[in-house]
Amino acid sequence: MSTFPTHAAPNFDRLARAYRWMEWASFGPFLGICRSTFLSRLTRCRDALVLGDGDGRFTARLLRATPHLRVHAVDASPAMLAALIHACGSNAARLTTECADLRTWQPRPAPTRPYDLVVTHFFLDCFSASEVLALAQGVRPIVSPDAVWVVSEFDVPTGWFGRFVAGPVVLSLYLAFGLLTGLKQRALPDYASSLSASGFRRIERRVRLGGLLVSELWTPTSASSAHTLRQSLRDLTGR
Repeated sequence: MSTFPTHAAPNFDRLARAYRWMEWASFGPFLGICRSTFLSRLTRCRDALVLGDGDGRFTARLLRATPHLRVHAVDASPAMLAALIHACGSNAARLTTECADLRTWQPRPAPTRPYDLVVTHFFLDCFSASEVLALAQGVRPIVSPDAVWVVSEFDVPTGWFGRFVAGPVVLSLYLAFGLLTGLKQRALPDYASSLSASGFRRIERRVRLGGLLVSELWTPTSASSAHTLRQSLRDLTGR
């Protein structure tokens, strides 16, 4: 996986205890609803890679819903990882945590078999498109051919709603998190192009709040898509 000589990772430690209430104050239950959109379809998964789940509310629900699942959770914030472990309660026995900056993290294969589930909820928006590309390229070799990647994200749709509602909301979130955590990113990355160029294809997409929130399922592309994948990568990187 590529690394980036860049600024320090944003510090989410101070938000660990207040994160749930900040979320409810701004979006009510809708972020939680987005995270759980495809939960009922993940119950056959056995090995999950969960990246940047914050205080762990989704990971806790996932472990409760999937008794045979093992989760490897990675986050740059020790305080968020501690909150995640606490949220999982007795199911934390099936949880492995790793504290790492995911911009420079080196993915490793699961201990027993390839991951069949990857989860990123409201997390890819912390990265640039090139950083998402590097992350996805690192993840692609360690997932099974039938794996699913669950993505929840913000979006700015076209039209008046995107221009006058979604756009200002997203900008205000970036400014607030920049002030509170030191996050430098100020615009949503084109993560879809980055995932596509890394060997994944989107198989389902649902939108909420007029398109401000999206929930998506991605899966690895087949070997027959190799030529299209290489062309997408050239288009994205300019090489």
